[in-house]
Amino acid sequence: MGRASPLLLFLLVLGSSFATYNIVTMIVHYGSSGHFAVDDAVDGGLPFDPIIEMPANIRNRKISKLPFHVALTATAAPYSKWQCRIMYYWYKKQKNMPGSEMGGFTRILHSGKPDNLMDEIPTVVVDPLPPGLDRGYVVLNRPWAFVQWLNKTTIKEEYVLMAEPDHIFVKPLPNLAYGGTPAAFPFFYIRPDQNERIVRKFYPEQNGPITNVDPIGNSPVIIRKEILAKIAPTWMNVSLKMKEDPETDKAFGWVLEMYAYAVASALHGVRHILRKDFMLQPPFDLETHKKYIIHYTYGCDYNMKGELTYGKFGEWRFDKRSYLSGPPPRNLPLPPPGVPESVVTLVKMVNEATANIPNWDTT
Repeated sequence: MGRASPLLLFLLVLGSSFATYNIVTMIVHYGSSGHFAVDDAVDGGLPFDPIIEMPANIRNRKISKLPFHVALTATAAPYSKWQCRIMYYWYKKQKNMPGSEMGGFTRILHSGKPDNLMDEIPTVVVDPLPPGLDRGYVVLNRPWAFVQWLNKTTIKEEYVLMAEPDHIFVKPLPNLAYGGTPAAFPFFYIRPDQNERIVRKFYPEQNGPITNVDPIGNSPVIIRKEILAKIAPTWMNVSLKMKEDPETDKAFGWVLEMYAYAVASALHGVRHILRKDFMLQPPFDLETHKKYIIHYTYGCDYNMKGELTYGKFGEWRFDKRSYLSGPPPRNLPLPPPGVPESVVTLVKMVNEATANIPNWDTT
């Protein structure tokens, strides 16, 4: 499969809708030519690009707000629930602040049944994949969740932000997309160029250079909903095919679904504006200045001198995985002096949310 056949491409792209309906039945029964690399945000329009020069007046083309719908995929596990509650708290707080273009909010719950947060967080329940199809990789449910949500739900916003439970809005988020070009955060560990042989199994050479596959995942991404509706079935199908291929599964591991979204977008000729200011990831990103979202996926471990002890439990630590079976307690201790501002801000924001969310300990 080093070189994909036209038939495979047909099945992945032109036949994506047909393939999707086949999977739906099974479950019921059982562009542009280049991307933009952007470091600093300019609210209200597409910023100047240091790589591809754009007209000076392009910043002023956006004359009205373009709200986006926040779509958050989640499970019913306690670990997911408490993160969703914190995320939704900060969404509500930032939504109506100056500079925000945040619209409505939906938690897409792919458990197949309601949970105890239905009255607290706007939620749409969708089905999980059939038992065993995800092969223990729960994230594989994400593209299928979006396919169902887009098919069964009508939202008024033209754009969608795909988000995750461990996201915290540091400040009001504008619409970073521009027209039909979505905006995404570039991940340093998504490297299609370094995995070209494997990526070519799903993105044939006749489709173009490997650089057409952006170094992104599906989240955070702000995208027009009609474009997402075209990509989502292909994203789901590519995810399943990648998981079925032992070499790809081993090579991509826990970021397989991210690669699948990048490949699916490229198959549809969709490129993304790459916004490094979209998100920060403590403890490696040291400050929140000019960033919009904290992604607290990594553990933060420090000694009492404020020195990072990553890979080793610190005397002070905050790691979401410490709270797999229930929420963290209120009023977590702040890190010791010398710890980066990003980590201090993260803990303060978690503490503010937990102090103000009713019945916090009952998640």
